[in-house]
Parts: sequence; C-alpha cells; structure tokens
Amino acid sequence: MSLVEIASDLRKALRPLRFGPPVTHVYNPLEYAWEPHRLYLTRHGSSPKEVVLFGMNPGPWGMAQTGVPFGEVNLARDWLGLEAEVGRPENEHPKRPVQGFGCPRSEVSGRRIWSWARESFGTARRFFSRFFIANYCPLLFLEETGRNRTPDKLPVAERKPLLEICNASIRRSVEVLKPRFVVGVGRFAEQQARQALTGMDVQIGTILHPSPASPAANRGWSEQATRQLQGMGIEIGG
Repeated sequence: MSLVEIASDLRKALRPLRFGPPVTHVYNPLEYAWEPHRLYLTRHGSSPKEVVLFGMNPGPWGMAQTGVPFGEVNLARDWLGLEAEVGRPENEHPKRPVQGFGCPRSEVSGRRIWSWARESFGTARRFFSRFFIANYCPLLFLEETGRNRTPDKLPVAERKPLLEICNASIRRSVEVLKPRFVVGVGRFAEQQARQALTGMDVQIGTILHPSPASPAANRGWSEQATRQLQGMGIEIGG
C-alpha cells in the first residue's frame, strides 16, 4: 500500500458526500489538482518517517491552488520542487478562483510552515528524510461570501461521515509511514489523530497552528513550533 493508493481511495470515498448551507462551494484538490498531489506523495512520502504533521484542511491560497498540504505557491514550486498542471473545481467560487501555480496570492500558513522547514533543515531532502506534512481532510468548504468554514463547524449529520472517512485514511497513512510521532497542527488535527490512531504505538502531540488569525501565531510562530516539537523529544535540524 502506498500513500498514492490511500489518497486515491480517499478521493473516491469523499465523492458521494454532500454539504448544505451555509456551505455553497466544496473544493477537492485530490480531484482537480491530483497531479501535483501525486507528485508530492511519490517524491516526498515514499519512505518511513519519524514525524508526521497533520493540518486540518486546505486553505484557498495553499493546497486549493497547488494540491500540496499548506502548499504556498512559491515554496511548493521553488523549495519542494513541485509544479504540475492544475485543473478547476466543478463549482468554482468567483471570489476564490483556482489558478494553480500561477496564483499570485501567498498563503500565510503555508509560507510559515514551509519556511520553518527550510530554515530548520536547509534542503527538502533533509526535511523529508525524517518529516512529512499532510492534511487531515482534503476538502475546502466555502460560504457564499467566500469565507472558509472548517470541518469542525459542519453540522453533525455532515461532519460525522466526513470524519469517519478521514480518520480511516490517516490511520492507513500512519500505518504506511510508521512514524514515532504524529503532531496535529492545531488542536482539531490533534484531537482527530487521537481518535483515528487509537491503539497504535505512536506519540501524539500538537503545535500551534500558523494561521494569521491566531494572535499567538503572529508572535514568532516558527520559534514556538520548534520549542513545542523539542518539548515532545523531537530533534529539529541536526
């Protein structure tokens, strides 16, 4: 079993799900940005890892554009070495167009987390020799205004089947990657990892989410993330 096969199964499992108001648009980058996502998995996720970091779900200017978790365009292309054709979602929000690697916007969360990886490890090869970054849920939910609605804010009837599918998928991913540590980027991802990975021999923790909506994250996020990881016993750099 490979991460590409797991992602392909996840893509298929999510297709029947439907979401109602206030969600008006749902993007699944595993559909329209499959090629860069597949490249990311095959190039950087083909060997066991010491640490896997899970984010919540895509941002409109990150993975929604590039198919790469936290995939800020410039870092995904220039540091991760990824660029491939990206299509368009079937139902595209006029305020959140998908322009792929030509998107001029920069996602702050993605810029922070991948810049931290670059500053801490120097090369992508060095980072991925021990670490991997994924998203718990690959779907982006948008309201009529263009505002994000995160998975934890969905009605129970919509949230429950979604989380069951995503829990099963991250458990399979962890079985393949065999990490010692699974780290939620934010509390929601940590909580879901604890549910999904019950009974597995893995240490689970969390780091502060790099979102600019978090006042704490705007006060030296990379330094805080490093301290939190080191507090779990994870060596940074080296």
